[in-house]
Amino acid sequence: MDKLVITGGTRLVGEVTISGAKNAAIAILPATLLINGVCTLENVPNISDVKIYCEILQTLGAKITWLSENELTVDTRDINCMQAPLDMTSKFRASYYLLGALLGRCKEAVVGIPGGCNLGARPIDQHIKAFEALGATVDVSQGKITAKCEKLKANSIYMDIVSVGATINAILASVLAEGTTIIDNAAKEPHIVDVANFLNTMGADIRGAGTDVIKVNGVESLHGNTTYSVVPDQIEAGTFMLAAVASKGDLIIRNCITKHLESITAKIIEIGGNVDANGDKLRVWCDQRPSKANIKTLPYPGFPTDLQPQMGVVLSIANGTSIINESIWESRFQYTGELNKMGAKITPNGKTAVFEGVEKLTGAPIYATDLRAGAALIIAGIIAEGTTEVYNLEHIDRGYENIEEKFRKIGANIQRIKEN
Repeated sequence: MDKLVITGGTRLVGEVTISGAKNAAIAILPATLLINGVCTLENVPNISDVKIYCEILQTLGAKITWLSENELTVDTRDINCMQAPLDMTSKFRASYYLLGALLGRCKEAVVGIPGGCNLGARPIDQHIKAFEALGATVDVSQGKITAKCEKLKANSIYMDIVSVGATINAILASVLAEGTTIIDNAAKEPHIVDVANFLNTMGADIRGAGTDVIKVNGVESLHGNTTYSVVPDQIEAGTFMLAAVASKGDLIIRNCITKHLESITAKIIEIGGNVDANGDKLRVWCDQRPSKANIKTLPYPGFPTDLQPQMGVVLSIANGTSIINESIWESRFQYTGELNKMGAKITPNGKTAVFEGVEKLTGAPIYATDLRAGAALIIAGIIAEGTTEVYNLEHIDRGYENIEEKFRKIGANIQRIKEN
């Protein structure tokens, strides 16, 4: 079992380069199944979720060739299976994208019920609703989801709630459907736009991605022999922005799309930090104790739920009492118990938590409860007094590429140690 050992009290200074977006990459990889050909993906984050997806695609008959640490080719000409390995697909949430992609290509898909971080109830009813609207029958039983159809036909799909996963799955299933599909009340996240841009590069006709109404004009086929670069990771960029504020540091954050970071930028300025945007980079610095703030997580372009734990660390040492309202996931506050071990004063109650700011945190053994909580606890260890040990690193490795190296290069005293 690996652990991170962090000697705290460090001010983060320097430059960090953001990797490709995890949430885009794990949707684009299954989207390659819709192409009967070869495509090249650049700026792919080298993380465990991506590696698992590559293994799954290979079991379906795809050929994956890594050209470098962050570039690969996917050859899907010999796809020969419609059932993804249940033991692999049940490991992480984004395996449900295989349903839309395989349904679109093969008219049949069998996928294990998705796993991933334990953030509370995460139903897939909106995914099923979209597939059924397009003419598929869906059965959920014996730990797996089976979707079948004779032919996919376009339809109007209204999302009862704003769902990123269901929006992407509806796009995947309708790209090769007959006619024009309208997806109403669609999610607007940057990685949805990236998936649409990737598919359009391959010959799809998707319009309106990034708005709440997406129109998909079905095409007969998609072509390969194209190169596509994955969008920079909005959440990784936000993580380092908040690390700069928490540590009273000064960071240049490169390879980011500043528009994707407007909600977090606004909050950083509100609590006393500084942000200067210049092209594809940001400078974030703070020279004072952050002020209190109230946060409510919302779908994009609102404040991201995936940055809520990192902001929670900042508010745990802020001057005054802050409140975070989590409107997306019901169990997102599991990390607060770990911060309280470090001397924080946080009272969670359902989807709301009250943060009474303390002057400092103190090092302690702590456990990552999910991916974003893990990143938040690393920040907590960096600013804490004394030594912090962070466990359950498999959560963190799912979504952050070389995270300890990136923090080390900007001044953190952090190392990964293997334990029996």
